[in-house]
Amino acid sequence: MFNLVLVHPQIPNNTGAIGRLCVNAGAALHLIKPIGFDIDEKAVRRAGLDYWDKLNLYVWEDIDAFFEHNTIGDNAYFATTKTQKPYFDVAFQKGDYIFFGSETAGIPEEILHAYKKQNITIPMTKEGRSLNLAISAGIVLYEAIKQNYSSFEVSIQERF
Repeated sequence: MFNLVLVHPQIPNNTGAIGRLCVNAGAALHLIKPIGFDIDEKAVRRAGLDYWDKLNLYVWEDIDAFFEHNTIGDNAYFATTKTQKPYFDVAFQKGDYIFFGSETAGIPEEILHAYKKQNITIPMTKEGRSLNLAISAGIVLYEAIKQNYSSFEVSIQERF
């Protein structure tokens, strides 16, 4: 339904948690190298638990390879602390790409500049600099799902 794109992720636990999020949300996960860890690393598998083999995962050698193989225009949003536009003020559509940068550097400036009108942020108080990457991905992805819920495939499991 949606595509989460992690540009140069650095922390395996975050990527594992985002992989688990993607499986549960029916989203694809795109990882853009360089990656700060081996995706077979135990921490990724631990955070992703038994979900990793169900993940719709794409690993790209670099950002240029990603852009060569994916048509990116108005169908993409770029999460950053460097804008005033809140994520809930955009109209997400099925198939959109939602980009997140590395935990240490964010999305490269040239990409943010090229797609300036599509930069989004999660509002925060002055006391915080940023949120955890996995939490941020969950917040924005589930807003996109909320906006497109009528086409979201839900499986409610009976737990009693």
